[in-house]
Amino acid sequence: MKLVVGLGNPGPRYADTRHNVGFRIVLHLAATRGIPLDRRRFGGAFGRERLRGVEVALLAPLTWMNLSGDAVAEALAGLPVEDPARDLLVVFDDVDLPFGRLRLRPRGGGGGHRGLTHVIERLGHGGFPRLRFGVGRPEGALDTADWVLSPFSADEERALAERIPEAAAAVEAALLEGLVPAMNRYNADPADPEA
Repeated sequence: MKLVVGLGNPGPRYADTRHNVGFRIVLHLAATRGIPLDRRRFGGAFGRERLRGVEVALLAPLTWMNLSGDAVAEALAGLPVEDPARDLLVVFDDVDLPFGRLRLRPRGGGGGHRGLTHVIERLGHGGFPRLRFGVGRPEGALDTADWVLSPFSADEERALAERIPEAAAAVEAALLEGLVPAMNRYNADPADPEA
């Protein structure tokens, strides 16, 4: 079984914030592939389905971002996920990437992202794949924490109509075709036709 976890904060107050783009990507994948996230399991909204013969579970933790690791650890303990280094994929926002840029990686550290850092702490390692979705850094004196908890601009929301489906496609490719082919296809800069 493959497990995809989209990080975010629960509730309508945070639904359209930059910090919740991980939720939005997983919700888009669920909607387009007919996977209802209507069960409450592992501290979050949960669903599972077979995609092209592969059993896939989707989880949107409702534990708050900074406690995301609790839901991930519980799901890994309760599901037949054989190897997190191959079968887990965590999706989250990243201020160190330009807006809309995708970056699949097989492992790594927390990079200052508290949700991802908590996942690493609870699992005891960072040896699992992740998809980072760029939300860019704030201009001027705006604090990074305030930035990620603020909504996307109207222009960004229009761009997300294309970028979120692209991110969901990257997740699906990583699950069904393998991480390396997905990295080769989706890590390129969409603004650079030569990349």
